[in-house]
Amino acid sequence: MQYPDKVTVYHKLVQDPSSSQSTQFAFHLQVMIVSEAKQRPAARCHEDLVTYDYKLGKKAAIPPFLMKQLSETWKLQEQAKKHWQQRILDIEARVRKLETDSWDRADAVEDTGSAKK
Repeated sequence: MQYPDKVTVYHKLVQDPSSSQSTQFAFHLQVMIVSEAKQRPAARCHEDLVTYDYKLGKKAAIPPFLMKQLSETWKLQEQAKKHWQQRILDIEARVRKLETDSWDRADAVEDTGSAKK
């Protein structure tokens, strides 16, 4: 990246916050930072966020309002993942049909060009 550039930052929850693998004190995010000028990833990061009560001086449980929002975000992420995985399969099937209809025919001949002198 080179100044002046702008970036877009995308965050994704790594795991379902309500799963048994999740902790009541923390959640994890995968991050991708994209350069707008180059239209490509500039960095990938991992965030480990812990809720902390500074008055008590120790980790605190994730507040219910935040847990609700994280759970909803996880649900939306999973829906989007299923949707886009299906779109990928549909596109691959269409490409395969195009290949079958053109190149995989019995009478199809590849033009390799000729070296005329």
